[in-house]
Amino acid sequence: MPMITTRDGTELYVKDWGLGRPVVLIHGWPLNSDSWEYQAVKLAEAGYRVVSYDRRGFGRSGQPWDGYDYDTLADDLADVIKGLDLADATLVGFSMGGGEVARYMSRHGAGVSQAVFVSSVAPGMLKSPGNPDGITQDVLDGIRDGLRKDRPAFLTDFFKAFYGQGMVSGVSQPILDWSLGMAMSASPRATLECVTAFGTTDFTGDVSGITVPTLIVHGTGDKTVPIAATAQRLADMLPQATLREYKGAPHGLTATHADQLTQDLLEFLSQA
Repeated sequence: MPMITTRDGTELYVKDWGLGRPVVLIHGWPLNSDSWEYQAVKLAEAGYRVVSYDRRGFGRSGQPWDGYDYDTLADDLADVIKGLDLADATLVGFSMGGGEVARYMSRHGAGVSQAVFVSSVAPGMLKSPGNPDGITQDVLDGIRDGLRKDRPAFLTDFFKAFYGQGMVSGVSQPILDWSLGMAMSASPRATLECVTAFGTTDFTGDVSGITVPTLIVHGTGDKTVPIAATAQRLADMLPQATLREYKGAPHGLTATHADQLTQDLLEFLSQA
């Protein structure tokens, strides 16, 4: 698999599968590109060129001390798109990755024909007068404190809520173990700094840059990224977008609703 060197010299691990119109998959926190396994294979088999990469600080990419703000992360995405000479691409951002999609569209925007937000943090998670259903700062502080105290234990519990264990959906123990392995391969610094990035960044100013056809997918039972604070607000800001709510679904849709998400992506892609 190729490595893309970003403008600040960080190396990003990239998977580039299949032929056809490009689809770029941007993973969520605290995972890496492997988390797109099911969708990536199916999309490539359906005739798309599927690009996924490990965010800086995660997976097999470089682990610099700095650069975990969304301007830098969107520039990293731009460097992947430029490095692989992608055009007419669909950007698909899961969770934290939705922030990269939003910031890329306002900061760069070139080469993109569609955008997809899956369980995304955009247009912002933090509670404010304009976002009364958002999370409070003490929630983010608790996450950071838990990571500093005992990162493996915190993440073990985190993934249970992430995948909705105990709900109708949920995942197998091996998927929980696999997810923890991905998370533990990340830089502790990146893991902490990205909590601040995805938790406090306000993307409302980026939304006007999203002028391409857009699909928004979110679970109504998401306890990690509340739907009212994010997907429903984003859909209100983008009245031409399509919002698909998965009834009762948790955050980790790439695994818990893998078939449904893949079919929705294929249907949306066919419209371009």
